[in-house]
Amino acid sequence: MIQSAKDLLKKGAAELGVQLDSAQLESLNLFAEELKKWNRKINLTAITGDEDIALKHLVDSLSLLKAVRCPGRLLDIGSGGGFPCIPVKIVQPDLEMVSVDAVVKKISFQKQAVRLLNLTGFTALHVRAETLAQEYGASFDWVVSRAFSDIPSFVAMALPVLKPEGRIVAMKGRSAAEEVEGAKDKLDALGAGVLEIIDFALPGTGDARSLVIIGRN
Repeated sequence: MIQSAKDLLKKGAAELGVQLDSAQLESLNLFAEELKKWNRKINLTAITGDEDIALKHLVDSLSLLKAVRCPGRLLDIGSGGGFPCIPVKIVQPDLEMVSVDAVVKKISFQKQAVRLLNLTGFTALHVRAETLAQEYGASFDWVVSRAFSDIPSFVAMALPVLKPEGRIVAMKGRSAAEEVEGAKDKLDALGAGVLEIIDFALPGTGDARSLVIIGRN
């Protein structure tokens, strides 16, 4: 990334309370460069500019750390090009990570990025999330996603692989409170409920963001 994008990344992370050291900054930059390289051949993301990648992918991913506490085991459903799982793993290496996407090319990219960055305790799987309970039943402290528009569907998929005291985190943009209110009855029927909504502005853009934290009733 160009220097201005690196500066935005460091400043944006700091505004979230995440202090990046030089090694983490270099790893995040290496990840961004690999993303751009692959994106010229396959469609990983529509966000291609250095500063947009820094803010709308990397900083946005790191905002998950407002809700996730280490150590533990985290599942990212619908992770696409590796967001939020890879940036979070770079900054919190003691989080054991499983990343799932239904598009094989995106998982191939993640596997390459993990090798390039020498990340350990990271598993990228090309499977449908609905099948995970067979191997990963009640396994995760955290189940997260940036990809789901429908909170009840995400929660229904997450509950079978969530530990009894685990937490589900839906990463949302605007109108999270209204969406949560509309989903309340469906969540009740699943035996789940919203514990907290963390609202904030994405550093560098001012865009509205929310982390919707859900647990079992």
